[in-house]
Amino acid sequence: MIKAVRGTRDIFPPSSAVWNHVETVARQVFRAYNYGEIRTPIFELTELFARGVGSDTDIVSKEMYTWDDRDGTSLTLRPECTASVIRACIEHRLDQLPGLKKFFYLGPMFRRERPQKGRFRQFSQIGAEVIGSESPVIDAELIELVLELLIRCGVDVPHLLLNSVGCPLCRPAFIEKLRQRLQEVKSGMCEDCRRRAETNPLRVLDCKVPEDQPIIDRLPSILDHLGPECATHFAAVRELLDARDIRYEIRPRLVRGLDYYTKTTFEVVHGALGAQNSVLGGGRYDGLAESLGSRVPLPGIGFSIGEDRLVMTIEEQLDAASLSPLDLYVVPMGPEAVRHAALLARELRRAGVVVEVSTDAKVKRAMELANKLNARFALLLGDNEIAAGVYALKDMAAAAQRNVTREELFAALIRR
Repeated sequence: MIKAVRGTRDIFPPSSAVWNHVETVARQVFRAYNYGEIRTPIFELTELFARGVGSDTDIVSKEMYTWDDRDGTSLTLRPECTASVIRACIEHRLDQLPGLKKFFYLGPMFRRERPQKGRFRQFSQIGAEVIGSESPVIDAELIELVLELLIRCGVDVPHLLLNSVGCPLCRPAFIEKLRQRLQEVKSGMCEDCRRRAETNPLRVLDCKVPEDQPIIDRLPSILDHLGPECATHFAAVRELLDARDIRYEIRPRLVRGLDYYTKTTFEVVHGALGAQNSVLGGGRYDGLAESLGSRVPLPGIGFSIGEDRLVMTIEEQLDAASLSPLDLYVVPMGPEAVRHAALLARELRRAGVVVEVSTDAKVKRAMELANKLNARFALLLGDNEIAAGVYALKDMAAAAQRNVTREELFAALIRR
């Protein structure tokens, strides 16, 4: 038997109804905030992610699916989408367009990491990018959008974590102090942290090894080393969130896992996911476009939601069956009723009613199936009902049955 590759999975109803619900809500929220959808290729030149994400990140050094094309070009399945969006903006000269560039995306990403609860090697992300402004107003509005999206999807009390990671002007002094401190404590840390202490000390703060956390908690804080511009920007973001009554927790060690972040970084976590409880993360990346070859500055900020993990947080809070309801289960009795049921079902479906027609000749078994399918109504259709133009409609939840005319049937179902 051939099985799905480890770290991938199949999604069936009714779980797929939750996915549809999440994506529908996301599109509605993005539209309200004037975002347009961008669709980038599912694979890119490996150089894009090595330069954009950072060669010393776990994503680039350990997790990417990379191969050589027939002409020797190194290609990679996208592990994230921000670098792709910026590449598209540079390639198509979107800096020439007026106003902000506000994009959202939905789709699969690929990382060869250890599968665990809510984490897969093929996973889906919902994300957004705002390009063209350094204003803290944009940071606060994006965070507001994130929380609005989660709440509308059904996430109960999302918890916002907030930090600033400075900029290329103030961060080098902090990194040097961090490097010096790590020389004193790295021997007691994991192998990755010992390596990062030399190659990229900031990445140590993103370590998830539980035994390393007490050491990391005692390391210097970036917030004590912000330059005047970064400190002012971070204070403005907090003031704008306070004005919106958005609660947050400042986490000085929150750096995220990618090299391109500057200034504002944030995560939203949820306890239902256990130890690895991040639902989404994001931040500002004002220098990313220049590092990818842009001739003009393209400051930006964005976020990405792990859709697999988001669905997990809301599946228990929502009744998946209610998101893809079966409005009517038609039980025809006899050959003429089968023909009549097909025409009736077609008209109801065209009116937006979800209809299933039974193929079981036994009425009792058909009604049992209607109950198992959580049908709202069942319609008994025989020769007598067709001749009289009056149908027997059963409310499955109330276990009550009444006779309705064709017009009454359409009115009742379409009104629901």
